[in-house]
Amino acid sequence: MNLLSLLVAAIAPGLALLAYFYLKDRYHSEPIRMVAKMFLLGVLIVFPTMILQQVLIPLAGDNSFLYAFTVSAGLEEFLKWFVVFHVIYKHSIFDEPYDGIIYAVAVSLGFATLENIIYALVGAGTFSSLLFRAFLPVSAHAMFGVIMGYYLGRAKFHTGSERKYIAFSLAYPVFYHGLFDYILLTVKTHWLWLMVPLMAYLWLRALWNVKRANARSPYRVVHQEDEIKTI
Repeated sequence: MNLLSLLVAAIAPGLALLAYFYLKDRYHSEPIRMVAKMFLLGVLIVFPTMILQQVLIPLAGDNSFLYAFTVSAGLEEFLKWFVVFHVIYKHSIFDEPYDGIIYAVAVSLGFATLENIIYALVGAGTFSSLLFRAFLPVSAHAMFGVIMGYYLGRAKFHTGSERKYIAFSLAYPVFYHGLFDYILLTVKTHWLWLMVPLMAYLWLRALWNVKRANARSPYRVVHQEDEIKTI
């Protein structure tokens, strides 16, 4: 593959998934400019992540569990969560539960897209390897983002349980990301027998989170009233 084809193959999955989840917002779509900003912030945090991981790798040593759940999942999900929480969570633009999902997914896919580009350019990526990454790492980052954003939405709009849901918004993505990485690191043969059920579960859970977040939108009633008026 030539360079342009490699770049297109590396970038396309992240943008396609972002468009998919953007269009899943049934009642009040977010400004594309703000979604793009969060995507770019996700791209930018790849660089501090890489630097910090190089510092932390010696601490994990040969312990695959420690590496998967701290150096990889813990650090990556914390930095993504940090950006979403401090840029979006208290912003006036975050005015319905689904907003947490779209902005967390945007940051996650920005991160995953630059990772994919680096892999394509440095790792001598082929079309088949990039297709594999589209179905696994890139897709997985989107799922972690959905879970993170769903619980941030619950935290902001569920009276009395804010701290609990904020904790869930970080803990669950770290757990599933760590499990994902641990399988890839330790299961050398027949790993698909574990990975396929995990990804199926993450997709089903993400779609359920999307449905639940939309169902709690304050714009739902307004939207339904508008539909009734047009009948």
